[in-house]
Amino acid sequence: MIFSLILLFFIFVYGFFILRLAFGINKVPYFFTKYKSPETTFSIVVPFRNEAKVLPELLDSLSGLNYPKDLFEIILVDDESDDGFELINHDQNIKVLKNIRKSNSPKKDAIETAILNSKFSWIITTDADCIVPENWLKTLDAFIRENNVEMVVGAVSYRAENDFLQHFQLLEMMSLQGATIGSFGINHPFMCNGANFAYTKNLFKSLNGFDDSNQIASGDDVFLLQKTLNSSAYGLPKIGYLKNHDFLVLTQPCFSLQALIQQRIRWASKASAYKNFFSKSVALAVFIGNLAIVLGLLFSLFGWMPFWDFYILFSLKIVLDFVLLYQTGKFIQPHQIRFYLLST
Repeated sequence: MIFSLILLFFIFVYGFFILRLAFGINKVPYFFTKYKSPETTFSIVVPFRNEAKVLPELLDSLSGLNYPKDLFEIILVDDESDDGFELINHDQNIKVLKNIRKSNSPKKDAIETAILNSKFSWIITTDADCIVPENWLKTLDAFIRENNVEMVVGAVSYRAENDFLQHFQLLEMMSLQGATIGSFGINHPFMCNGANFAYTKNLFKSLNGFDDSNQIASGDDVFLLQKTLNSSAYGLPKIGYLKNHDFLVLTQPCFSLQALIQQRIRWASKASAYKNFFSKSVALAVFIGNLAIVLGLLFSLFGWMPFWDFYILFSLKIVLDFVLLYQTGKFIQPHQIRFYLLST
């Protein structure tokens, strides 16, 4: 009985944070606007290494942007690629730079290299394997002009096919995006994705960029968000979440288990550097929520708790996960909502 009560307490703690985030998703309003004549200037930054197979698709989507060509530039930063990438048949304002390495983080170095060579006031980063919608910049321009912000976070989702590994990653991405949106809704943002992340050049320079996180290979997005939140000159009022389908970037999932594991190792490498108390609390709640299911199964198999108690724990977690996925899916993947309960 005591084991059942302890694990049930773990699930309740997990549920408290998950339901708060799910509630927060609805607190972030969908951005509706009447487009005006664009004014904001953007430097689109794309760090890459050996991405010759996917870069053409990204460049095609960028060439189709519904935005004046003189108000944005594209900066590709090559981090020692050896796959023979060449830029051909593109009439866009594209710069291809060699990465200037100076730290343990090639991606952060690439972004800094691009910013040093950029000519416009706003920086927006994305990845080489992404596709952006045609009104990407137009929607961002409208949001910036209607809100007094210096940093904008947007949604990212996977282009998943009918494959178990890809579908698993899609659901995982949905939960991460739900946590991101929900945290903004309850005024405790702690996550963002560098595949769809914008900020002013002035903000980046005034906060000294990535100077205090260059020892960590990943985290170009999260650590800059964290630094902005902690800055007395900026803080939460200067950060906005843009919830609009025209500001939703699609990226590719990992196509093999080995690539997925390597990606998760990179993500985990930055966890110890998180300073936000709420993010640590959410991480702990997620850990003990999953631990409760594992321990519940083991305790049931060894006869230390009834199987019915394990079924209750498992059912509660499925319901909690479904609530978060459902709220997220109404925005990001509305046509797949009916599959979430089974997938969870």
